[in-house]
Amino acid sequence: MISNGTSKTVIKLHVNGDTREVTVRSADTLLHTLRTELGLTGAKRACENGDCGACTVLVENEPMHSCLCLTVEATDQPIMTIEGLIDSPMQKSFVDHWAIQCGYCTPGFVLVGHALKEKHPNADDEIIDEWLQSNLCRCTGYQEIKEAIKFVLQETQSKQTPS
Repeated sequence: MISNGTSKTVIKLHVNGDTREVTVRSADTLLHTLRTELGLTGAKRACENGDCGACTVLVENEPMHSCLCLTVEATDQPIMTIEGLIDSPMQKSFVDHWAIQCGYCTPGFVLVGHALKEKHPNADDEIIDEWLQSNLCRCTGYQEIKEAIKFVLQETQSKQTPS
């Protein structure tokens, strides 16, 4: 039997530390559910092909383009959106280093930087560049974004190094 994606199911999503029940169709993307059902608009609807990264969220602390992920695939997994990183060191560093211009891509980059800090706190330029490949920015030229991420990584390293 072929599904047309119109059947609805109630599922639980763990978003930004809260558990939320939502009713979704089997074809609903995580991006759609976050924006329309939960009112979390930090993940942006842009290319809807997974090319730009404006819709990036973290699923189990892994950057994911939410336009390519079905909501039902994210059931029972921790999801973090930019709204879950309010006042985080990474977000502050982006502001302090002028790593924002129009701001459309910024939430995705902040989330990628946060995940990178958690997984590779000693990342060098090559690793940072590799992690940033899945997100596009048309305004900043990437240098400020890299500097913002490197600043947080250096701060993390200095806190881990005994004095």
